[in-house]
Amino acid sequence: MAQNLDLFPIGNCTASALIDRAGRFVWACVPRVDGDPFFSALLGGRDPNAENARGVWDIQAEDQAEVRQGYLRNTPILRTEVSDRSGARFEIIDFCPRYRQMGRVYRPLAFIRLVRPLWGTPRIRIRLRPTGNYGEHDTPVTVGSNHMRFIGPEATLRLTTDAPISHIKEERTFRLEEPIAMFLGPDEGFDSDVATTTARMLRETTDYWRTWVRTLSVPLEWQDVVIRSAITLKLCAYEETGAIVAALTTSIPEHADDDGKARNWDYRYCWLRDAYYVVQALNRLGAADMLENYLVYLRNLVDQARKGDQAPVYGAVGQGGLGSAVVSDTSKASHVQPVYGVGLEPVLTEWIAPHLPGYRGMGPVRVGNQAHEHLQHDVYGQIILSTVQAFFDERLFRPATVEDFQALEPIGQRAFELHDKPDASLWEFRGREAVHTYSSVMCWAACDRLGNAAEKLGLADRAAYWNGCAAKVRATIESRAWNAELGRYAATFGGDELDASLLQLIDVRFTSPDDPRMQATMQAVEAGLRRGPFMLRYAIPDDFGEPKTAFNFCTFWLIEALHLSGRSDEARELFEEMLGRRTAAGLLSEDISFAGDELWGNYPQTYSLVGLINCATLLSRPWTSVR
Repeated sequence: MAQNLDLFPIGNCTASALIDRAGRFVWACVPRVDGDPFFSALLGGRDPNAENARGVWDIQAEDQAEVRQGYLRNTPILRTEVSDRSGARFEIIDFCPRYRQMGRVYRPLAFIRLVRPLWGTPRIRIRLRPTGNYGEHDTPVTVGSNHMRFIGPEATLRLTTDAPISHIKEERTFRLEEPIAMFLGPDEGFDSDVATTTARMLRETTDYWRTWVRTLSVPLEWQDVVIRSAITLKLCAYEETGAIVAALTTSIPEHADDDGKARNWDYRYCWLRDAYYVVQALNRLGAADMLENYLVYLRNLVDQARKGDQAPVYGAVGQGGLGSAVVSDTSKASHVQPVYGVGLEPVLTEWIAPHLPGYRGMGPVRVGNQAHEHLQHDVYGQIILSTVQAFFDERLFRPATVEDFQALEPIGQRAFELHDKPDASLWEFRGREAVHTYSSVMCWAACDRLGNAAEKLGLADRAAYWNGCAAKVRATIESRAWNAELGRYAATFGGDELDASLLQLIDVRFTSPDDPRMQATMQAVEAGLRRGPFMLRYAIPDDFGEPKTAFNFCTFWLIEALHLSGRSDEARELFEEMLGRRTAAGLLSEDISFAGDELWGNYPQTYSLVGLINCATLLSRPWTSVR
């Protein structure tokens, strides 16, 4: 098991937090996942256990001896048991409330901590030290008779508790003789008994999550892996708009910063590519609610794109790079960015937060993401791939209509027009551009799936049109992405580069695993990009030098390709290897060291969780084998 990034996420699709192995809140942003970190210790550059730690919320035992943690079964509710050297023990239950009431889902910006003595009389100290403006200052506090208000730059949160307020304010050590309830949420009066109400919230939140898990069609094997991954993917959704963020954190570096070239990025936004893979994986489990909510987000983006209501459109590698000239206004219609804010914001200006030293002191801490300026043509395919199921799925409250199809056609037209044009690729190169095979294949998928949707709707002329477009794009790819000299597909048109994304030609049904061209490509990709059990995205230097870690999602792509090509025993062995690299929470970040002993990159990473689900469902023995 990788020991760093050993964090437990909790959340309710509005609020989210990361809790470390000592039971401390070390990361939580308000009022949204992309907001100011109210708890910022994860990037604070200090030991969160130190006396001068900032941006933490911890509950320490005097003379602490042992801490044990785990989620309540089939929920994101965390239980932490703490014991001291005398044998006294207490537990902490951490969760964000989520359940149905008054005809809607109650999911406030709120964090609940229930502290209960289990044995003896432990002595504890509560440190509640939020920060503001990305670690610039401690959050101002006002105190009432049974509450504390923390006045942040973007939101004010109120702690309501039945613990002595002065004990918390003064961080005094005291005897835990009775249970304590703490509700940190909206700056509103708490009009009921906090202990009784939070206990009810715990019961109803537990029931909500266990009921949701019961709706999942899980594989026979690795059910715990799939359930934990699915729950965590749901926590990465911002349900108010339907957005799905790539991860809950910013600026966890992709590798140890020993060369001054930190690959630190802010992943708290909605990449259309990442979201597509998320809904694809959850669809395999039957989680239609995630698909439906994300489709609302996509329909709003499509409307925004049709009206040209976008940020300025830059060239492939962003402002200041090779393609820095602003594209003409006439091309803004139906332009789609690769990434948007969770509130559909098109502009995600990237800047450095100077007051946070970074994860383990490895800055910079970035806010925003320059990728919103990029041209990444695969996104047109991902919009349509995410949407096309709605034309066929009778379970949905709102099946897709002819009007939805007509709204998608301009997106498909852009895909057709751009399939042989250079972009920054799915890996978001900042210093070069090319015509990338993966992007072109996704443009083909956009045309192909529109043809399927048109046939379902009985629009014969439109089906013929889109099938014709798909055939033209396919011919271009098979001609220009094929390197006859090397006898395999290349990552770019006319190039010779290897890229793990070539394995996705099978997943989108562009080709089959037994096609000789694809078999040759798979062999070359594995030989060139595999490092022990792990896979690189690519092996060539990029804007920041040569890759120093493997990319977890690409390893899962390899596992899928091995299985589909008849090497199922190798695939299962490699999958078990990846399962052994998860954190104590059962999760993965984006990257892993070549030795497999350290996780790197933002956490929890949706790509990696998607890989866990997809491979488990693909490799598992069928349920019929035990009936």
